[in-house]
Amino acid sequence: MFERFTQDARQAVKLAQENARRLNHHFIGSEHVLLGLLDQPETVSARLLNQHGLDHERAYRTVFGMIPPRQGDRLDADALEAIGIDLSVIRERVEAAFGPGALDRPTQRTRGRVISGRHIPFTPPAKKALELSLREALALKHKHIADGHILLGILRAGPGPAHRVLSQVDVDLETLRQEVVARLG
Repeated sequence: MFERFTQDARQAVKLAQENARRLNHHFIGSEHVLLGLLDQPETVSARLLNQHGLDHERAYRTVFGMIPPRQGDRLDADALEAIGIDLSVIRERVEAAFGPGALDRPTQRTRGRVISGRHIPFTPPAKKALELSLREALALKHKHIADGHILLGILRAGPGPAHRVLSQVDVDLETLRQEVVARLG
């Protein structure tokens, strides 16, 4: 399916992962995919969402409020800092010795799935939204999946975290859907 994604659609998925990491979430949900779409202000989906009053900053704050970062990670860093250990200095030294991202490499596997490191799994609602983006593209007789198709997949997926973000600005989902379909042609 991903071979059909346009560059903007692929970038949205990459940015979804980056947003999940920035929020210190250990999963990629439909809310992160929505953030990935909003991270590209020049795309059809971001422009339409902006017209409805939702920009990346507002959506990010909403997601942060819905699902705060895991507290244990920050508490560990604070505890180490209290005894004089600065994790940012350690990271810099490790990356100087072993290369950028050395601490981000997968470190533990369970039944073939990476638990920590680079791979972050998609939640079922996020997977559903991406699968529905393919169906939306096929329904429109498109051979590619663009960022707008991903937004349509999110809208079609039904209630979930991304819909909660959209409800924060009272987006009329059916109106947004019609606008996306019109823009995609």
